[in-house]
Amino acid sequence: MSQREIAPALTADCPVRHVIARFGDKWSLLVILTLDRHGTVRFNELGRLIPDISSRVLSATLRTLEADDLVSRKVYPVVPPRVEYALTETGRSLVPLIDRLTEWALQHMSQIVSHRRRFEKRSR
Repeated sequence: MSQREIAPALTADCPVRHVIARFGDKWSLLVILTLDRHGTVRFNELGRLIPDISSRVLSATLRTLEADDLVSRKVYPVVPPRVEYALTETGRSLVPLIDRLTEWALQHMSQIVSHRRRFEKRSR
């Protein structure tokens, strides 16, 4: 990538920056991967599949992913209300990229952790 192509990516109105900011946090990635692995899932089931996420954070994450058309939400008119979540086609198209990022992280994690520890020791 040339400097001319990189420069717009560094500006505040860069489309890449805005898109990654919406799904680039750990919870969004975990929700996307969980929905990919388990298909259509109800809210409480999704919370059980990601046990360390709070209901409030899960709800906010799902709203953000729904707003960006990465997740669909279907409400059934029953009592009590039943709501199901699933990946949209756009959300599914993101999974191979997340899988590649996961592969990279697994490949480099020990090196990164080792370097981080050395860095922290030097910083003290």
